[in-house]
Amino acid sequence: MLEAPKFAGLIYLNENHEHYGLSQNFYHKLGEGSNMSIDSYGSLQMSNGGGSVAMSMDNSSVGSNDSHTRILNHQGLKRVHNNYSVAASVNKGKASHGLSDDALAKALMDPRFPTNGLENYDEWTIDLRKLNMGPAFAQGAFGKLYKGTYNGEDVAIKLLERPENDLERAHLMEQQFQQEVMMLARLKHPNIVRFIGACRKPMVWCIVTEYAKGGSVRQFLTKRQNRSVPLKLAVKQALDVARGMEYVHGLNLIHRDLKSDNLLIAADKSIKIADFGVARIEVQTEGMTPETGTYRWMAPEMIQHRPYTQKVDVYSFGIVLWELITGMLPFQNMTAVQAAFAVVNKGVRPTIPNDCLPVLGEIMTRCWDANPDNRPPFSQVVRMLEVAETEILTTVRKARFRCCISQPMTTD
Repeated sequence: MLEAPKFAGLIYLNENHEHYGLSQNFYHKLGEGSNMSIDSYGSLQMSNGGGSVAMSMDNSSVGSNDSHTRILNHQGLKRVHNNYSVAASVNKGKASHGLSDDALAKALMDPRFPTNGLENYDEWTIDLRKLNMGPAFAQGAFGKLYKGTYNGEDVAIKLLERPENDLERAHLMEQQFQQEVMMLARLKHPNIVRFIGACRKPMVWCIVTEYAKGGSVRQFLTKRQNRSVPLKLAVKQALDVARGMEYVHGLNLIHRDLKSDNLLIAADKSIKIADFGVARIEVQTEGMTPETGTYRWMAPEMIQHRPYTQKVDVYSFGIVLWELITGMLPFQNMTAVQAAFAVVNKGVRPTIPNDCLPVLGEIMTRCWDANPDNRPPFSQVVRMLEVAETEILTTVRKARFRCCISQPMTTD
């Protein structure tokens, strides 16, 4: 059992179920999922073109931090404009730049500064000559997110600034950057975002992953204006998530922030689980309190800072499954804090639709059980969803058969 941390994020359990210090005490966990998904959805759409990133900036998190470092304190970097872009191209082995006034991107692409290796993961060091940086679409206290290409492939690029005047924080960020690379390099599954590589420069750290063109599940559901996803697709995508999480738990990892914002949709409509990083970028917005971003999906033991296990991810999955089946935001008539209070103190859960397939209702109910010991492991969730998928396909086939035999036969 682990003591519930203040910040969500991937952690690793060793054989004694002790966790490595991957959660960062210098990042503020911030505001509520609907800020990205509903209130600010339009502006987010304009800035990233409807796509999404493999390691999220924690889209549903907003907060404030008064500890800006030198590069990001540049007055020109406070706002990300839609017509703003950064480019780097290879010309006779040298990178030529069109960096505008983006000091962070300049620090990465400047050939005068050496590219440092990744210690035990040098094979993952990216070749900056192959990296083309596109528009920046998100910014936080310690870095920015960009869309770009690497070796011709669309990618998400996360740049983190090394604090110049805070050696302790810089050392901690360096450790956590290395730990994030270690985790991302280790995760290889069709339903986990693919790690492409990383590099270190004297003033900036860079992490590159695949870019999901379909955006997040939350964005997708918001576009549908709370209309439910076709049942066959919803169950297929739920299976993608469950299989990915079965793999994650098999590696003794806990995600701790499983939610629709962190589930990305690939071109083939499959789901990629994202935001395994420990060095997150978080949007700056005044007036939000820590942790509220994930309250709608958070297990009660985490809300209360009680000891927890991998079963917190199972709880969150139950909420995600409900989202996929209904198309709605969990507890949409409550604020995130009200939802957290209702979950913990009143045992409130989302209402399962009357026409919901019984096996799917059972999965939800078991996953979000207040007692973590009663929640099934993901291996069992996968089997239950496979039964549901078979039942749906069988029902569709029977319906098509009935439709065929009900039509009058014609003769030539």
